[in-house]
Amino acid sequence: MKSRTMIHAVVLGTFCLGFGIVLAGTDLLTNDEIKLRAVEDLQASLVQVIPPVIHDNNPAKDVITVKDEAGKDVTVYRATRGGKVTGIAYEIIGNGYAGEIHLILGVDAEGKILGVRATEHHETPGLGDKINPAKTDWILRFTGLSLGAPPVEKWKVKKDGGQFDQFSGATITPRGVVGAVRGGLQFFAAHKAQLLEIN
Repeated sequence: MKSRTMIHAVVLGTFCLGFGIVLAGTDLLTNDEIKLRAVEDLQASLVQVIPPVIHDNNPAKDVITVKDEAGKDVTVYRATRGGKVTGIAYEIIGNGYAGEIHLILGVDAEGKILGVRATEHHETPGLGDKINPAKTDWILRFTGLSLGAPPVEKWKVKKDGGQFDQFSGATITPRGVVGAVRGGLQFFAAHKAQLLEIN
């Protein structure tokens, strides 16, 4: 009986060890590939919110960290031309119908929006996913706007007394995006000197 238990223990232990080695090997083999894909995704997002014509550097590599009002670190990607910051981009987060909506916001040195794109969300297909520019041009309408144009109190959806359209049957998603963009512009205004400073 003891020898049978020992055999089972050895077989189980061998199986677990082998499985662990396979997992570790797979992780080592795919880790670099995953990091490469993450960099490619970041660069693809940055191109959409910081036009290449305004910089002569690689914004994905010109990175600073700034603390927001809640004390959280915000990673900021900076576009420069001739030694001056011409634009920046950073992640903003809104609350949607199905959870957080992660966006990347690009802003020029004057605080005008260069672009906004959703990078991750779980909104309802056919309703909340209209924040995707492949579905509608709704998110493209932020380009060129700033904290004063429209005035801060108008940075809401029309249902809440603001100037931004909501989607038919889906108000929560656009409300979350508009609020996140407004917050992102307020972050820029509060930290402008630090964001544009070249050491």
